[in-house]
Amino acid sequence: IAENAGIDSIDSIIKLKNAHEKEKNGAYYGLDLDTGEAVDMVAKNVVEPLRVKVQAINSAAEVANMILRIDDVIASRRAPPMNPMADPTLGGPGMSGVGGMM
Repeated sequence: IAENAGIDSIDSIIKLKNAHEKEKNGAYYGLDLDTGEAVDMVAKNVVEPLRVKVQAINSAAEVANMILRIDDVIASRRAPPMNPMADPTLGGPGMSGVGGMM
């Protein structure tokens, strides 16, 4: 978000983490994109409803679940059966793939 606002994202993260650790109400600190500073969001009257956060967490869990399902489908896909007649090195017609038999 900071980068989209034209603010250095690394500096913003450092400021925000410091505020979270050192300030009395650090849990309520967020980034003021007008100034680039970490500020108490409750004092600025910027409050997100719990429902928004719950929905974001639920959506992230659903996406993770879908990714795991796709991985399972890919892992369980069986390789097509090999046809030894199609590749002469595998002992097809003429047995040319059998070593020491020529």
